Amino acid sequence: MNDYEDATAFLGEWGRFQQQVFFLLCLSIVPNGFMGMSIVFVADTPPHRCLIPANVNLTAAWRNSSIPLEEESHSDALVPSKCARYKLEDVLSFSDRGLLPESCLDGWEYDQSMYISTIISEWDLVCDDRWKNPLTSSLYFCGVLTGSFVSGQFSDRYGRKIVLFVTMAVQTVFTFIQVFSPSWTMFCAVFFVVGFGLISNYVAAFVLGTEILGPRVRTVFSTAGVTLFFGAGYMLLPLFAYFIRDWRMLLLGQTLAGFLYVPLWWYIPESPRWLLSQGRVEEAEAIVRDAAKMNKIEPPPVIFSPLQKELQCHRLILMLNNYRHRNTVTIAYFALSLNTANLHGNAYFNCFLRLTLISAILLLVCLCKIIHYIYNLIYLAITLEMMGKFAVTTAFSIVYAYTAELYPTVVRNTAVGTCSMASRIGSIIAPYFIYLSKNALTSAVSLSPATTHFLVEKNAVPVGSPFTQPILRCVIYIYIFIYMLWNDIHKANWNPDMRLIKHKRYKPMVRLPGS
Repeated sequence: MNDYEDATAFLGEWGRFQQQVFFLLCLSIVPNGFMGMSIVFVADTPPHRCLIPANVNLTAAWRNSSIPLEEESHSDALVPSKCARYKLEDVLSFSDRGLLPESCLDGWEYDQSMYISTIISEWDLVCDDRWKNPLTSSLYFCGVLTGSFVSGQFSDRYGRKIVLFVTMAVQTVFTFIQVFSPSWTMFCAVFFVVGFGLISNYVAAFVLGTEILGPRVRTVFSTAGVTLFFGAGYMLLPLFAYFIRDWRMLLLGQTLAGFLYVPLWWYIPESPRWLLSQGRVEEAEAIVRDAAKMNKIEPPPVIFSPLQKELQCHRLILMLNNYRHRNTVTIAYFALSLNTANLHGNAYFNCFLRLTLISAILLLVCLCKIIHYIYNLIYLAITLEMMGKFAVTTAFSIVYAYTAELYPTVVRNTAVGTCSMASRIGSIIAPYFIYLSKNALTSAVSLSPATTHFLVEKNAVPVGSPFTQPILRCVIYIYIFIYMLWNDIHKANWNPDMRLIKHKRYKPMVRLPGS
């Protein structure tokens, strides 16, 4: 709103009021980075094998010999099976008829060198139940999808501030409830609500900052500010996870941190722009006068006209273009982030090391392509992975800033939330990309540069090209995308667990004690 910018120009760009709003809103983003990716540690799969009951009369050497060997997909080395063991009666009465594998009838035993407990080890989400692991993340992002849309509607109707703090409370309270989950089903149900609250307060804080701050500071806030503080929260996560190895205690620590943000209610104001769009001119003027007092500036006698309201407009084509672009960027972002535990080296160190649009995404595509062919070069693979995270985070922050500046105040939160909702389709399917071939992620991200063709500069007037033309091009791009993924899914390069089930590649041998 140009009238708003002119009316509040006397406040300056970077006074005490703007500094307070900038840093407090950025601070409210920190728990999102801290809690949003906690699933990397909470649902990581420790090394495991079939449990051999303690009452079975076997020596330690024979216990090790009771696990069959299988080929590892990326190195063809023989490793102990995670999902099968030789029949114990055959091991006890070793005979010449050979050994036949059986499922883990007595459960599993897990290596506790890295984690005391995760939801994987607590509820045995391995082998036949390993499909529940990526589904856990997907259900969380279903909550994020729902929150993106619903919170946008509520925020445009009831205000940015109230939605920000209510959803922060929802996120904190339900994370606390999650600590006491007795089953995987309840954990996922509560995790859905946590995702709902997390994205809701993120979008509300983002829009609130872009509406209060001036043009120059707004750009810094919506790109560097939000991203850096989210990254700071993300980097705190592995620090906490390193010292708190039990998943319940880790979530409890996140809950306690969430209560520290209650005092922010008295320091973060409502958006004057939103108040003006609702006709609440006196309240908007009171906030601006308080800001002038904080900045030690004398305000004019009349700041806003009683009739000063922003026109509501709907830009359907721009929103559709944002949907397409945000979807593929989100697939890349969360596929890389959720894959942290599968990198070489230490999971805590890998998680800590993160932190023009088309260039960033194209760089990511190249890195995603290269990483899978240098699996044995550990440090180079980690370096490229972190560079890929840097590129996709750059694209992620620019897309948010771009979206917020395209839409007017009365529908801004709805627009940002709806675009975020569309992108969550990418988040939901991202956990499953590790089950596809090495080219799947690259194929998905390759779609994103193509969608930028439909975007317009925020200061440009959209050209009157036919509505059907970009839709037709989009259909073509989506068709190519589906075709590439279809090719990937039907290739022979399956996940090692998938291939093991399909081909039963067990070695019919036993490692004799002392041999």
